[in-house]
Amino acid sequence: MISSEKTAEIVKTFGAKYGAGEKDTGCTAVQVAILTERINGLKEHFAANKHDYHSNRGLLKMIGRRRSLLKYLRNSSEDNYKSVIKDLGLRK
Repeated sequence: MISSEKTAEIVKTFGAKYGAGEKDTGCTAVQVAILTERINGLKEHFAANKHDYHSNRGLLKMIGRRRSLLKYLRNSSEDNYKSVIKDLGLRK
């Protein structure tokens, strides 16, 4: 689970860089960053709980949500898309 301090830090960082300000939580880049942090947190959970299939469904829904947000970001602004991908380290 992602802590509220970590979420606030992500919103401050990505909101200032890509959004309207440090409190812009609706910006697509901020939403992608928060989802990425939640997805990475679940990786640790699945390392300890291999048979937790209910949480696996939630993980797949988050991945799909992030994918659609990234698709929207790519279609609206190619430069922001590339920089968000680079900042989050999503592509190799």
